[in-house]
Amino acid sequence: MPTDTPTTAALQEELLRRARSRAARPAPAPETVRHGPAPLSHAQRRMWLMDRLGQGGASYSVPFATQLRGPLDLDALASALTALVRRHEILRTRYGQQDGEPYQEVLPAPEAMAPRVVETAAEGAGGLLAEEAHRPFDLAAGPVPRALVLRHGPQDHTILLTFHHIALDGASLETVAGELAELYTAATGGTAAEQPAPPQYADFARREQAATDRLEQGLRHWEARLDGISPLRLPRPAHPPADGGTRSAGTHTAPLDPRVPAALRELGRQRRATLFTVALAAGFAALHRFTGQDDLVIGVAGSHRQGAEMRGLVGLCVNTLPVRVNAGGDPSFTVLVERVREALLDAQQSREVPFDLILERLGAAARDTDGTALIRVSADVLGEPTTLRLPGTVSEYVEVGAGEAKFDLSFALVDTDAPAGLVQYGRAALDEEAAAALGVHYGALLTAVADDPDLRLSQLPGAVPAPRDKTDAHPAETLLRAHPGVAEAAVLAPAGGPLLAYAVLRGIGGPTPAELRSRLRAVLAPELVPAAVTLLDALPRTADGAPDPARLPGLPSAPAPEGARAEAVAEGFAALLGRQPRPDDDFFLLGGHSLVAVQLAERLRGALKLPLTGLDIMQARTPRAVTALLDARAEERAAAPTVTASRPRRSREGTVLVTGGTGGVGAFVLRELAAQGRPVLALARPESAHLVAGDGVDVIEGDLTDVAGLRKAVESADAVIHAACTFTRPEVDVTAMAAMVGAWSRGPFVFVSSVDAYGHPAGEWVAEESAPGQPLSPYGQAKLDCEALLLRAAGSQGRGGASAVRSPLVWGPHQRLRDQLRWGATGLLYQAAREGRPLVLPRPGTGGHAWFGAAWVHAAALARSVVSCLDAPVHGVANAVSGHVTWRDLAATLTELLGSDSEIREADEVHPDLDHRWHYHADRLSPSLRLQPGEDWRSVLAEMAGPSER
Repeated sequence: MPTDTPTTAALQEELLRRARSRAARPAPAPETVRHGPAPLSHAQRRMWLMDRLGQGGASYSVPFATQLRGPLDLDALASALTALVRRHEILRTRYGQQDGEPYQEVLPAPEAMAPRVVETAAEGAGGLLAEEAHRPFDLAAGPVPRALVLRHGPQDHTILLTFHHIALDGASLETVAGELAELYTAATGGTAAEQPAPPQYADFARREQAATDRLEQGLRHWEARLDGISPLRLPRPAHPPADGGTRSAGTHTAPLDPRVPAALRELGRQRRATLFTVALAAGFAALHRFTGQDDLVIGVAGSHRQGAEMRGLVGLCVNTLPVRVNAGGDPSFTVLVERVREALLDAQQSREVPFDLILERLGAAARDTDGTALIRVSADVLGEPTTLRLPGTVSEYVEVGAGEAKFDLSFALVDTDAPAGLVQYGRAALDEEAAAALGVHYGALLTAVADDPDLRLSQLPGAVPAPRDKTDAHPAETLLRAHPGVAEAAVLAPAGGPLLAYAVLRGIGGPTPAELRSRLRAVLAPELVPAAVTLLDALPRTADGAPDPARLPGLPSAPAPEGARAEAVAEGFAALLGRQPRPDDDFFLLGGHSLVAVQLAERLRGALKLPLTGLDIMQARTPRAVTALLDARAEERAAAPTVTASRPRRSREGTVLVTGGTGGVGAFVLRELAAQGRPVLALARPESAHLVAGDGVDVIEGDLTDVAGLRKAVESADAVIHAACTFTRPEVDVTAMAAMVGAWSRGPFVFVSSVDAYGHPAGEWVAEESAPGQPLSPYGQAKLDCEALLLRAAGSQGRGGASAVRSPLVWGPHQRLRDQLRWGATGLLYQAAREGRPLVLPRPGTGGHAWFGAAWVHAAALARSVVSCLDAPVHGVANAVSGHVTWRDLAATLTELLGSDSEIREADEVHPDLDHRWHYHADRLSPSLRLQPGEDWRSVLAEMAGPSER
């Protein structure tokens, strides 16, 4: 990326996300490496908190992809990756927690890191790259980078390295790319690369932690600088996007004439400012025009990299700087540039103060009354992206979008050979139409100020979005009706009173009022969130069928909550926040923040043995709401059988360990074992133990992330049925299987696998134990890896026989299986039918394939098959398939069951979710798979798609 002539504003270059560090003063000499756990840096702490709150997702994955044309030595690449991870401890670091505080711990260097290789055409690479980038990391296990190589031809490959942001920033990526190229070159030549020992990130974190006490002056500066600021108001969508989560991102790109960046750079030179400063000023101008507000704050990235000694450091060394600018008085753009320059320089003077400490100092002022964060908008300048350049190849950068937004709104000037103005936004945070208009206006604004920088802000493109036309339904009512557990909803605005909402659930076990209100609060503006959600058996209606407001109950009375849970909540608030709360005091106004939310949830979860997360605390916010949430979960537990005490070791011969008993498949396995009178040991988390306990079932605490607990559970049993699966964390699944196989010493072991392990076979019919066909999804690859671990160990050292039972779609009357029908692989068809939209199916013959549809198995038949393997192991792989159904038959049945008038169409294109064209032989387990009355696919779908939630 081009740079400006150094000026007194050169420090601003540190704000650029891609490796724009400048030496301000010599850094202290690196200290001798100290082994053992180290504290997290403040930047890492933010990443860790986002992960613990469940708000990390793909937003904090760093995918780095390059297409290479030319000969690629895969052995040399594996050798280079292994050496890279050995050199930089941060790339093999895990993150734990002790006494409420996180720490980092370096793991031993791996012996080898072989990339996964998949054969695929170049035009089909995008989906595989995006899928790999979306795979979450398990920070407790260690964010070792993942390596994927897509082979398009003998001399055409795409390499994707995926890192977690907690271990790497933009400058680190350049270091990684350069060192990897050097290590690869040495490996192809059979020599050792001569590279100096790099600084290690844990030492940086220790130095930063030791300097925390010297930040008081900077904290006072930020406290004064941000005094009186209010979080920005943005026009929210009336309801969240149907095809994405709360962090789903949208992007609008406006191409620019190549002269625009040059003109903006020249404007900066005249005003003693960098291109970044001018681009940031354009962001403030666009935001002012978009919101009509004068007092604005935008977050920019600052760097902690100081001095030559830091240049080889791999790790997260960035900090968020809040830049506050007043755009009032209708100044010219050149005047705004000067205001932004001064504000940016002021921010840089205290750039060493971590942003999380600023938020803690500001307390409740750091967010609005509805929890809206202080920094909602960011800005950046994007230069030429980093690529991996290996000798003998031609490299080309490959964009891999994570599809998730870190901020509600981001502006970027793309300063490359194809300049552009880019607007990215959170689709659950910003109205789609308003965002589209903003994207157009931002590009036009950049062009306008490049042509005439003396234009006043009122003369620049952009406008405050007009209010959306009101519909008959209140946005809160629309959202409630969209919830899969809600049958009917109404919202009432009584004269002189607060907004009230009413919901009728589809069946027993649906969402609680607190959960529904949390969903509304996460999406709607505060003024649109009802004061309460009341559950009714039915909505009272007038003679014409409309809801009857006169017969709806008013705002429920709100006495202070009582009982042990209420006391525990109040005590937790007081202990962690230092103040005795009233029932409706706000968590944030009491001084709460993300870490306190995590600590409070863990305290209450341990004391009450009920499920609770930090995100629950941040959404419920008041002691009353947290108590109500806990009460609802306690009622669910009370309705279940009493939990049998955990047993540290087996006490009954023939005990079968079952994992995944709270899931759909595991629940049917438990029923089958109970029907046969077999003693069972069920693995479950403490908060879920009541869901699996019953006659003949003992409970042992643990889950797939608890390796020691898994080993203990396996050692306590005479046989194992492993039905648990994370679905989205393949590395956890494989690690768990390795631990279980290592502890397995007797009896049979049955693993519930998936037909995804076959990948994309060449033929229409797939025989049992056929070799996989590429491409293979990460989920399918993990199943294959787990099978290999199990089958290699079977029959040795006293172990019994092993069976890997591969299942397709599993259907049965269980809530988890209903959710999979509605939102999983068949969710595309189910949701279209439910909403009355057309169901577009691939026409038979498309792509040369005569049949499109799905294999399926009834959960009860699958359970019979799995349990039969205890007495008669298959000593290999067997398929458990009840039958096959075409997409057309499935679509027609769903529309009938849902009472939908959706049109069923056929097209010559195949949606990725419907690109399934295989039949699976299922001979080895056929006696157990024979369908019982009521197990045909139409009958089971009727049970699953109906309103009953039994």
